[in-house]
Amino acid sequence: MKTIAWGPINFAPARVEVEKLEDGAFIIRSPDSLKPFSRCLGDLLYHWADRIPNNAFLAQRAGDGWRKITWAQALPMVEAIAQSLLDRGLNKHRPVMILSDNSIDHALLALAAMHVGIPVSPVSPAYSLVSKDHSKLKYIADLLKPGLVYAADGAKFADALVIPELARVEVVNSTNPIIGASTFESLLATTPGPEVETAFASVRPGTVSKILFTSGSTDMPKGVINTQRMMCSNQQAIRQCWPFLAEIHPVLVDWLPWNHTFGGNHNFNMVMRHGGTLYIDEGKPMPGLVDKTAANLKEISPTLYFNVPRGYDMLIPLLEKDAELRANFFKDLKLMFYAGAALPQNLWEKLEQLSIQTVGYKVRLVSSWGSTETSPMITTVHFDIERAGNVGLPAPGCEIKMIPNAGKLEMRVRGTNITPGYFKRDDLTRKAFDEDGFYIIGDAGKLADPDDPSKGIIFDGRVAEDFKLTSGTWVHVGALRVAILDAAAPILQDAVITGHDREEVGVLGFASLPGCLKLCPDAAPDTPLAELIARPEIKARLQAAMKALAAEGKGSSHRVGRGLLMADPPSIDANEITDKGYINQRAVLTKRSDLVEKLYTSAGDADVVRLG
Repeated sequence: MKTIAWGPINFAPARVEVEKLEDGAFIIRSPDSLKPFSRCLGDLLYHWADRIPNNAFLAQRAGDGWRKITWAQALPMVEAIAQSLLDRGLNKHRPVMILSDNSIDHALLALAAMHVGIPVSPVSPAYSLVSKDHSKLKYIADLLKPGLVYAADGAKFADALVIPELARVEVVNSTNPIIGASTFESLLATTPGPEVETAFASVRPGTVSKILFTSGSTDMPKGVINTQRMMCSNQQAIRQCWPFLAEIHPVLVDWLPWNHTFGGNHNFNMVMRHGGTLYIDEGKPMPGLVDKTAANLKEISPTLYFNVPRGYDMLIPLLEKDAELRANFFKDLKLMFYAGAALPQNLWEKLEQLSIQTVGYKVRLVSSWGSTETSPMITTVHFDIERAGNVGLPAPGCEIKMIPNAGKLEMRVRGTNITPGYFKRDDLTRKAFDEDGFYIIGDAGKLADPDDPSKGIIFDGRVAEDFKLTSGTWVHVGALRVAILDAAAPILQDAVITGHDREEVGVLGFASLPGCLKLCPDAAPDTPLAELIARPEIKARLQAAMKALAAEGKGSSHRVGRGLLMADPPSIDANEITDKGYINQRAVLTKRSDLVEKLYTSAGDADVVRLG
């Protein structure tokens, strides 16, 4: 049988040190020390404006083409906006609040604020546009007390901009300004003076650069303090794990929102660190919007591609049916990266096959592990792996303490990339760190090979999500979720696992419209999802997946005894999903407790699929 080669790429050697502690705990770290890193992102802007002035830095759709800003153009624009912010008296106590999606203006404003030591807080647009009561937006605005709030389209964000918590705060719009708002052009029209140079010189690695808000589970979002040290050290660690980045100026076509650490820190700052070009993708992994992503990828060939599993799930069918899209996507691609949730193995295999079919070799699929509090990368894959689940090894400058906890190894982290705490929430900050200064992230992991730690770490779910059946058997939610998604492909887009203090495991499945239509070729494309999930072939597919898991013989913790398909999508207002597409297990179970009861108490209910 012919072995398919990997594509050419230069990774750092997979090496690790293990320090044993008491009671089965241990610390795992890279033996490589973290090399010197930039003082701040502004130093990188000056560097590339001098070295590659005419290279495109940012690009955004404008009609049939692209509006592009070069590195040399970006620098004076950032300095002009920075002067405007200083003139308005903004400072570390009066941050910039950004409500709208990724855009060139968004990027320039954020860079300008950080350039002179003013924190910037990009907030999920869903809190302004999807939420019906603006409760999270009101909470965040009251906590931040911003000196300026920006929304690209004033008319689109009009209702959010007039909440009481933003009264008397200056509003800036790029288009359709609301009454009393300033225009983005007015920020650019300011002539930078010596104040900008003085303020820039005063920025230090410990300067607060961003306040990023987590989506939370059942409580209000937490404001995570991000410093220049966190962001710049993290990019240096990535560079040491992926030395091939020194050989290219990466090209990204990226939709991931900048109010999340994945898009805003990992990806955007990677472009900053390596003099790359970021094509801002206005698409999203949603029906209708994913076509915009495909159109962009059909035109622009990325060298690195970042997405979440939901995004790959929606992109794969488009790659399969469009040879031109497939050819342009894989042409220059060094690697594909996923994060935010575990990637089902069937998606992994489809992506590998598509790359082999297109370029004749396997484009590497890799992942990482981290959080908003870790800016974000703690571990990353920098060696060849054959299947999903491996999140790599600790990067230089990061340590992971692994502690036995409820049948798993809880992971805690320490390093230069870790947050100093939560904005105006000292109570939460104190609870977030253990006695040795390790951040308590709440995730679990295990060594891929206990006899060879250099083989990497397997992500083992959230400690708090796991539960016991009435038999006392632990159910590991993360692994089981991926298993049922893989077994039930293509009818599930996501799922949550049920069974806490019950006799058997159940599943609430978010049905996939394209997947269900694929199994129902006689159905019209506009058939409501609620009708599709009631069809026998869809229920039979879920039952077959349940039987396949049971046949693996892994015991009651891996045996899904009952399932219920849902047509209603997860709700942002109820914290069921982030705008990055990550499902919140706890919030879904709380919001849909009636469906959980139906799953376990409705004998003979036709909607409930049983193992048999």
